[in-house]
Amino acid sequence: MNLALDEEQSALRALAAQFADREIAPHAAEWDRRESVDQGIVKRLGDLGFLGLTIPEEYGGSGGSHFDYVLVLEELGRADSSVRGIVSVSLGLVAKSIAAWGSEEQKLHWLPRLCSGEALACFALTEPDTGSDAANLTARAVREGEWWVISGSKMFITNGTWAQVGLVFARTGESGHRGITAFLVPLDAAGVARREIHGKLGLRGQATAELVFDGVRVPDSTRLGPEGKGFSVAMSALAKGRMSVAAGCVGIAEAALRLAVRHSTERIQFGKPIAHKQLVQELIADIATDVDAARLLVWRVADLVDRGLEFARESSMAKLFASEAAVRAANNALQVFGGYGYIDEYPVGKLVRDARVMTLYEGTSQLQKLLIGRAHTGVNAIV
Repeated sequence: MNLALDEEQSALRALAAQFADREIAPHAAEWDRRESVDQGIVKRLGDLGFLGLTIPEEYGGSGGSHFDYVLVLEELGRADSSVRGIVSVSLGLVAKSIAAWGSEEQKLHWLPRLCSGEALACFALTEPDTGSDAANLTARAVREGEWWVISGSKMFITNGTWAQVGLVFARTGESGHRGITAFLVPLDAAGVARREIHGKLGLRGQATAELVFDGVRVPDSTRLGPEGKGFSVAMSALAKGRMSVAAGCVGIAEAALRLAVRHSTERIQFGKPIAHKQLVQELIADIATDVDAARLLVWRVADLVDRGLEFARESSMAKLFASEAAVRAANNALQVFGGYGYIDEYPVGKLVRDARVMTLYEGTSQLQKLLIGRAHTGVNAIV
């Protein structure tokens, strides 16, 4: 694995950093307070090609590698994890799934719109009573000739109130993972109700929703992949999705490092900048080490994906370490700021709140440990 960025990768990273610093970071606190990012950011992400990374150009994508993808997500995560989440879900979980599992008709219909930012997608897997236990979801799809009738509810769905299409997972057969099928459901269909969830601890600018499907009729042409293979669709998406989350966590940790370093050299106590204090330097050293370790784990996953090698275990390791590292880094940065870090005039408190959910969604830290343990021992301790 080559750890040095080539000229094109460096230019892409610089473009993403410039966009993050000019178009996102100055508004992040305001978006956090009003619990909504500016929806116009979606079109600007599309115009730059960030919503089409890794998607073939023939389907409206911007091509590029998964390494390119994580470089961009790191910069977006550094500026505002809510914006990073929009890209991770619409592109990372849904558009990539369409590219991998979709029919030619589905690819031609949805991918150009998703890549341009004309449309957004959401990933409707989690239910009120099934989070980590995704194989036992209860939403149902009943076949009626060439149609399916979907009923059930989904919870904590990112982009849920903004999206034009949802990748919806429903039970079509036997209990367990073999009886699940995936559908691309237009969310303006009759019988779809959406309720935005407010009052979140972090990622407040992100549209998070509960979706209710009450007898929603969709044609069989909306089915993504074979009947009964929905769990495979979901798990393949989440294996790469954990890489996306981990890249965003690197961004949070990098933001914490930059803020802590700057504050420590500007804040005067006892006649000197607090950077002169050994214990402050210890906090900064811990953050810096976590940033580099998390980044290298993420880069390894992207490299494996791009080379067509197995990556699921490494993706879980990256997500586990980077999410926990982001929490540590944000906490350490707040400690450097002291009391100032505890008020929202300063950005480190938002980093703490945004980092905390990273250990929960797309598989908790505890679930990642079980997946990693299973990969090493061959023993399934999840059920």
